[in-house]
Formats: sequence, structure tokens, C-alpha cells
Amino acid sequence: MKKASKDSVSGSGRKFCAFLRGVNVKGTNMKMAEVCAVFEKAGMKDVSSVLASGNILFSSEKEEEELKRILEKSMSEHFSYEAFLFVKSQQEIETIFRETPFEANAEYHIYIFVGVEGIAKILMTEFEKSRKASGEEAQLMGRNFYWKISKGNTLDSEFGKILGRKKLKDSFTSRNLNTFEKVLKKL
Repeated sequence: MKKASKDSVSGSGRKFCAFLRGVNVKGTNMKMAEVCAVFEKAGMKDVSSVLASGNILFSSEKEEEELKRILEKSMSEHFSYEAFLFVKSQQEIETIFRETPFEANAEYHIYIFVGVEGIAKILMTEFEKSRKASGEEAQLMGRNFYWKISKGNTLDSEFGKILGRKKLKDSFTSRNLNTFEKVLKKL
């Protein structure tokens, strides 16, 4: 029998956040209450959302990979689009947030990327090849990729344009540091 992890919830399972990619951008519009209902129908417990960008908190006894398959299938069927999401446990989210290498700064966005195994190294390679904006930085910490870019330059930077490539769309999603903090406070 497994020991309860420090991120377990009595009776409901472990706590997770599913980070959905491409929600409420480029015509993929959905209400978070409806997304939460899809998660509940798929068997998730204690479902709630954080912001309208597709951060869904829930509890489950299942493992991350199985949750990813179940939830992507449920979302794809319900909303008639190809859903991509990345599931992280409460413990993983705490670690990702704690390891953030950049200090919060009102003039910069700090993005944290979650995705498939190995994507952080691919993103770092692409970042290293790209022309940098003033003050733009990136770092790998463990298996995670972090990017700092001055406000107003996210989509105009060379690296920002690389992030929009279709071949990468099912490999990762990103959230800013503030979103991660809000997710952690609600978990």
C-alpha cells in the first residue's frame, strides 16, 4: 500500500493542477465553469479553476500520465478541439515555484513552462540560438525552463515567436509567476 504523500487530501486523493494550453486565445473560448464540469464528469474531485487561462485544480487517486490521457480525451470530445494539457501535483508545483531563478520585478514577466519530458532542454537550446531583447534571460532549473522578458516584449521577442511554432504546440504551456503563486494559494 502506498503511503499518503504530503500533497494528499483525506478521502479525495492527491491534489493536482491541469495547465491547459491555448485556452481563450485564437478562437478557443470556454467558460471555466464548463471546463470544471467536464473534469467532474471525467471523475475528478474537488474541482475548481484559477483565472480564465485554463488552470484547473482537482483531486484524484490516479497518476499524472493517466490523468493527462483521460482529461485530454474528455476536453477534446466536449469542446470539439484538440486539447493539450499538462498535469502537475501540488508537490511538483511547489518545487517549480520555489526553484524560480528570477526575482520578481515590476518591469519584467517571468514565465514558467510545463510540458512533456525533455521540452525544457529543447526550449533552452532554442532560446540560446535566438537574438535576445534587453534584459531577456532564461534558465533551466532541474527539469524546468524559466524565461524573463521585459513587459511588452513577450510576443515581439525572437524567442516569443519561436514559442508559437505549430510543431511545439502539444509539448508545453507556460504561465507567469503570478499565476503559479495564485494556483499554490488555492491548492
